[in-house]
Amino acid sequence: MKIAFIHSERKLQTGAHYINGLMSRELCIRGAVVQHFFPRTTLIDNNIRLKGIQNILFFHSLLEHKSAILRCDLIQGTTYTPLAFLPFSIPVVSHFGSTTQGFLKATPYFWNIEDKQLQHIWLELRSKGVIKELNIKTRRPLHDIADIEIYTAKRAQAIIATSRIVKNDLVQNGAPIERTHLVHNAIEDFWFDNSDNNILRPFGLVFTGRIGSDVFTLELKGFDRLVALYRRFSTLPKLTIAMTPNKHLARYLLSGFENNDVMINALKEQMKERLAQHKGNVFLGVSRYEGFCLSLVEAMSQGIIPVSFPTGVAPEIIRNNENGYIVESIDEMIEKIEKIRDDEGLRVMLGENAQKTALEFRADRMAEQLLGVYKETLFKGR
Repeated sequence: MKIAFIHSERKLQTGAHYINGLMSRELCIRGAVVQHFFPRTTLIDNNIRLKGIQNILFFHSLLEHKSAILRCDLIQGTTYTPLAFLPFSIPVVSHFGSTTQGFLKATPYFWNIEDKQLQHIWLELRSKGVIKELNIKTRRPLHDIADIEIYTAKRAQAIIATSRIVKNDLVQNGAPIERTHLVHNAIEDFWFDNSDNNILRPFGLVFTGRIGSDVFTLELKGFDRLVALYRRFSTLPKLTIAMTPNKHLARYLLSGFENNDVMINALKEQMKERLAQHKGNVFLGVSRYEGFCLSLVEAMSQGIIPVSFPTGVAPEIIRNNENGYIVESIDEMIEKIEKIRDDEGLRVMLGENAQKTALEFRADRMAEQLLGVYKETLFKGR
């Protein structure tokens, strides 16, 4: 089986690129041939005024590879990246780690943020130069992307959703349910080497993941919730492993909180080494929307206990009082953190069960499920 993987750019700096690389390696181990195709123009650019012409150049530069791509058995691309190949006879698989429609639904405008305390945090962030505005100037480009994603999903021969939340978003917006498959993401095998991770550590809080850079992505990722929790538990040790290109935000994290150990834009191996030192701590799942949330599974693989809002894969794998907690508010999150802090036996049990749960997300399982989708898609196309 020869698969054309379409990427949006060459630098591996997003969750989509990380998963594409992991999928590719695992598929090759199982005998598939994976060819990677990169455009000369990236889709990941912040200049909204040039977005239209930029997207045209992106798809035009991909079509320069048309002959090589059409010699493959099928095409896989992230969300709408394989759009230009929908008219051809080759089957297209569109892989959704998240949906832009989900981003838009979950991220409030400043004046609709659920808590006045959180609104004050955004005002503070603007005054300190971390953000330039309280709302992005326009959401129109995001609405356009959401429309293109659904257009692609409706016409692709197969759609892969990485969580039930993503699958529901797609189906509710018109993606055919019979062609929409649930295949969870995975983490690399090195996360499961925990020979040095058998000690319950002093209690503290952990945040890890992509935190965003502008006001929209910071709201999406729940940065205001994180600030409120860090201030509420100011005396507790904290580990913050954040990925952001925003230098003002990095400085704010480094200097704005007590007892906060900060790593900015760390490599995966560095993250694992540091997270392994925090078994029995609490992972703060503060996002307003996640498609999957690799950071959650990575933290759980190290025995870190998730206390999370119901985003991404969290509601599918977190079982209250067994391996973590799903919460609906900051106050409930505070209550669960205090409950874990005050009961060492509960901490031990939750941490061990979280670590066991993470084993469900091995890469070999993901690859076998992907191959099943590919074979079914090719069979239907005959």
